[in-house]
Amino acid sequence: MAIKITEECINCGACEPECPNNAIYEGGAEWRFSDGTAVKGSFKKLDGTEVEGDAAQPPLSMDLYYIVPDKCTECKGFHDEPQCAAVCPVDCCVDDETHRETEEVLLGKKAHMHG
Repeated sequence: MAIKITEECINCGACEPECPNNAIYEGGAEWRFSDGTAVKGSFKKLDGTEVEGDAAQPPLSMDLYYIVPDKCTECKGFHDEPQCAAVCPVDCCVDDETHRETEEVLLGKKAHMHG
């Protein structure tokens, strides 16, 4: 599963630099699959659609930091635990029950983004 940031977020930004997939963005910021990854050219999303890795995607939140589920691997293959949750001072980085993924899928996602 991916991690999400709840409305308890205080916008401190502690989580953003900790993410090895660059899946965390400040509220209102556009994002790209190529940000902080090895993605070049077309990228197949989890829902099967394809987008250009360098194409700007709309913000998932306008007010709070957010995590892009298609980029989140729960830090599998990098760390023993999600780093965003480990550094969050208000414990607002939690499991996203709407994005359940196996460890195999998470590691596959990591390999797809980082080569």
